[in-house]
Amino acid sequence: MADKTLACKTDQDCRTALHWACSAGHTNIVEFLLDLGVEVNLQDDALWTPLHIAASAGREDIVKALISKGAQLNSVNQNGCTALHYAASKDRYEIAQLLLESGADPNISDRYESTPLHRASAKGNHHLIQLLLKQSASTNIQDSQGNTPLHLACEEERVEAAKMLVQHGASIYIENKEEKTPLQLAKGGLGNVLRRIVEG
Repeated sequence: MADKTLACKTDQDCRTALHWACSAGHTNIVEFLLDLGVEVNLQDDALWTPLHIAASAGREDIVKALISKGAQLNSVNQNGCTALHYAASKDRYEIAQLLLESGADPNISDRYESTPLHRASAKGNHHLIQLLLKQSASTNIQDSQGNTPLHLACEEERVEAAKMLVQHGASIYIENKEEKTPLQLAKGGLGNVLRRIVEG
């Protein structure tokens, strides 16, 4: 397939061979297509780029190859999500690290105003939360429901995640749109644990 026009053809979902190779994890095909000069940032009909697909599918080598060819790190799909949102929610630590070290924005919000830290906190992905916090992710950004990452960690009973967020400056007093603070959402003894961290 030395013919670049054939390599750039799209299917009914506006996906190219590069999108599909990223999805299936065929690193050698991805590298061949990139060397052929295929557009690295082409979006499908849902505005997913090859980088979104590779990050979501956990294809670390492919993510590296795409970044080396100039993949746009903060490109958003129709849900307003970046590749980092998917890495954060699916606990893809190495991929998140690659994205952040290459300049991905840790505080970018999707269409629901959720950041990658909201995603990681709701899932209790501790290592990813640590990584995002090290990269200056803000702990007190509120999503469209007024929830901070701490609200979500408390609601989902992610005890270690909640403790880590509070230790890094997450407020236990911010109210969401239902006028609930993270403390009011905390179950069991978690509220007391968080209060003790804040009060020292």
